[in-house]
Amino acid sequence: MASKVEKKSKVVVVGGGIAGALLAKSLQFHADVVLIDPKEYFEITYANLRAKVEPSFAERSVVKHSDYFTKGRIVVAYASGVTETEVFTSNGECIPYDYLIIATGNDDSYPKSRSKRLEQYQEDFANIKSAESVLVIGGGSTGVELAGEIAVDFPQKKVTLVHKNTRLLDFMGQKASSKTLDWLVSKNVKVILGQTVDLKSHQDGEKIYKTSGGETIIADCHFFCAGIPLGTSWLKESILRDALTDGGRVMVDQHLRVKGRKNIFAIGDITDIPEIKQGLFAMQHANVTAKNLKLLMYGGKENKMATYKAGPDMAIVSLGRKDAVMQSPMSTMIGRIPGFMKSSDQFVGKTRKQMGIDASCFGL
Repeated sequence: MASKVEKKSKVVVVGGGIAGALLAKSLQFHADVVLIDPKEYFEITYANLRAKVEPSFAERSVVKHSDYFTKGRIVVAYASGVTETEVFTSNGECIPYDYLIIATGNDDSYPKSRSKRLEQYQEDFANIKSAESVLVIGGGSTGVELAGEIAVDFPQKKVTLVHKNTRLLDFMGQKASSKTLDWLVSKNVKVILGQTVDLKSHQDGEKIYKTSGGETIIADCHFFCAGIPLGTSWLKESILRDALTDGGRVMVDQHLRVKGRKNIFAIGDITDIPEIKQGLFAMQHANVTAKNLKLLMYGGKENKMATYKAGPDMAIVSLGRKDAVMQSPMSTMIGRIPGFMKSSDQFVGKTRKQMGIDASCFGL
């Protein structure tokens, strides 16, 4: 197949999360690939709550890009702009492309180096271990999983979870929300719904927190697990500004190409595809896009491009080390069965295997 290509296409992937990392890996021997990411590492983010209570877990879930992306070029910087032919970066580079893939996910301010990220997990663990009481702000999957991890590993600690909406996990169905609430309460987690916590007026070191409903919470430390913005603000003044929804998502067609563009794709959480945003679907985006790019680069016809259909109404959220709540189109269940699927290793072994990183330590 390679003999059909006289000159390799220039492919730029912006974002080294689960979707961008897998795509860069898949294309590295088919094109001249540049991966732009503000970090030197790829993180299996759906495992990062376990790492807060077990820091050694991060040794397996935080992986340098160079461990799986061995053929292309890594640029450790933010993307700051894009034209019809180039991507600009925060370190002053102008990187040309024939094909561009935007996979910037959420705008998390993680450290640049892997070692600093591992230190963060050690610090989080130390704060949790030394605290008598912990406040978790946010009742989506991140907040629920963190509250569950702390409640199971440190059952003697007082854990309070505050969520602005009237039910937990509001991206899932009512049954999943109710079952999750019951599970948390059974683990002595205090859950406050329909309220927020004012952190702007809170001073570092203070142990008193006020909710919008007038409640007072005493906590030795807190973790903010809500409202992380999408990583698309850099596109608002670019050639792709008209492809953004009011909420900042990127509009894509059935081939995952950005609206109105033939050679620019968007994948992962930033897309406007109506599905639950999770790693499984992001990886499927990467696989479909890799297939389409290979087709185009090797001279295939556009009418042969693969299409992507929105994922089913399915999600799984860990509840400590052995339990989980799972929603599928057919049913909702909670307990050890869904927990066996995810909670023991948080899909770390499976993801490392898919990324071509040694997974022998997981028995896979």
